Amino acid sequence: MASVPSVQDAIVFRVKATGLQLRRWSLNRNVRWPAQSEVSQGDRQQLLSESITPLWTPHEASERNLISGKIQNLRVAVRRIQGIEIPIGEVFSFWAQVGRPTRSNGYVIGRELRQGCVIPSVGGGICQLSNALYSVALDAGCEIVERHAHSQIMPGSLAEIGRDATVFWNYIDLRFRIRSVDSAIGSVRFEADLTQDSLVVRLWGIPGVNPVVSGGDSVECSEDARSLVSAHTCQTCNVTTCFRHQPVVQASQSVTAYLLDEYWAEFDRWIQSQQRQAEDLLIIPLDGKRWKKSNYAWTMTGFKTIKQARLQTLRRSLSSRKIPAQGSTRQNQLLIQDEALAKVYAQQLSPEISHVVVTQTLLPFLWRDGVLGGRSFEVLMTRLPIAVLQQRLDRASELHPESLTLKDFRADNTLLKLEQAALQAAQRIITPHTEIANCFPHKSLLLNWQLPTVQPRSAPLPTQTILFPASTLGRKGAYELRSVAQALNLTVRVLGRELEGDGFWQSEDGAVETDRTFTDPFASLLAVVLPAHVENHPKMLLKAIALGVPVIATEACGLHGLEGITIVQTGDVESLKRTLKELREMHETRVSCNLD
Repeated sequence: MASVPSVQDAIVFRVKATGLQLRRWSLNRNVRWPAQSEVSQGDRQQLLSESITPLWTPHEASERNLISGKIQNLRVAVRRIQGIEIPIGEVFSFWAQVGRPTRSNGYVIGRELRQGCVIPSVGGGICQLSNALYSVALDAGCEIVERHAHSQIMPGSLAEIGRDATVFWNYIDLRFRIRSVDSAIGSVRFEADLTQDSLVVRLWGIPGVNPVVSGGDSVECSEDARSLVSAHTCQTCNVTTCFRHQPVVQASQSVTAYLLDEYWAEFDRWIQSQQRQAEDLLIIPLDGKRWKKSNYAWTMTGFKTIKQARLQTLRRSLSSRKIPAQGSTRQNQLLIQDEALAKVYAQQLSPEISHVVVTQTLLPFLWRDGVLGGRSFEVLMTRLPIAVLQQRLDRASELHPESLTLKDFRADNTLLKLEQAALQAAQRIITPHTEIANCFPHKSLLLNWQLPTVQPRSAPLPTQTILFPASTLGRKGAYELRSVAQALNLTVRVLGRELEGDGFWQSEDGAVETDRTFTDPFASLLAVVLPAHVENHPKMLLKAIALGVPVIATEACGLHGLEGITIVQTGDVESLKRTLKELREMHETRVSCNLD
């Protein structure tokens, strides 16, 4: 601008804008816009057009705070665009879909181009989305009903090639009628996502009847006779006499948030080894050390900002007392609790957070809600991916069709796809579990398992007793162990409940002697045996290794390469029988030598 903006200018602008907003409201009050459809009724058969634009450009480095705000605003706006499906012939309106950009709707201070200046403004930056939508509409052959160019061309934006569309609630809109040259396309579906560094907008053609569309609304477009100009910005112009001027606040280059749930010693040690900045954020369910809750005993030193979800954690604790120990009801309730905790955590993330370390249980819900868009993130993996996990349970169910626990729950396909997409986008997968790490060979960080501290003791001579360190469940290998114990006449010391049904250890092939009267589960053992199909956190196996007790387990236990453990193939009864038989013979030989 030729002169410095004044308060009077701002008042005049506001009055004019209000009048125009009222006029637009009057014109639109009887218009029925297409509703958002979360799930497409057809298949995405044809990609009509695509726009990929960077979230950061080099000239914006000095405005990191405002760009972080812009990205947050885009996170909110793209959720209102993602998945909408509009029939051929209908009109798309930016403001009808996105809604008013207010703080109550989740918008924050971003950067807005107004009257020749880039100023801080609530909702600022969502023009990047309207630009992208205008671009895909042009490429898809849509009829532009209303479009307005920006007053200046910002370097690095689509305005450089004349594909920008400025918007201002609600009198400056972007509207276009959906058209297609392909008669087989009956509607289009919008996809809008934020990757770590880009805004991606796609328009897909959906099969259906393509109606003949006649001319409609009059075209309202601004002239585009601009030259490349760098607008003044409130953080870089140095005009301190302007009433909009604000001191430059330099944000850190990378602020990280750690979103944690159940305590794992391996993850805790890794987090403490990371270089952290003062602005980094730790979010946990509650202070486990203060409240003597070992499952939340995260180390909090080194963090200036620590937030807790005490109320949600209390709700989860009370709810968990009412749900069954096993079954689909339990698994559904656990997912509901994970989703609720993820929502609480998401509310604590400020726009300045550029990197997230997140526990796997929270991942699909944060991804679905767009919280991870525009950010890099790493995942603390505590179990197999849902898709792999369910395949594993399906195979185990084929081996043991009589087991109800192996087929009583499968996650919703939507949740499966959400996790798959999030894991694919993750920068790195972090886990001590070798089988989980092998699922991501090119981006996994394998941590060392942390053996617990145990009191040294003299080990008595082994007996014919083996320890099954789990509840009696098919996924823990109960059927395989029962078969082997019967064949070798072994006594099974069982932890936990018999969730495969009463009398599980007394089958048609014979009864297995069980031991439930012990005081020390690791005393006088031949071995600790866990032939699991699924095992996420093998705490008891780690304790056995620390005590020097022989351990026999499958790859599913994730301990491959650790000393003191023998690995057998999952579901292979003969391999397990052979390994136990050899171990017993070795110990019998040792006992015989000691007696001699």
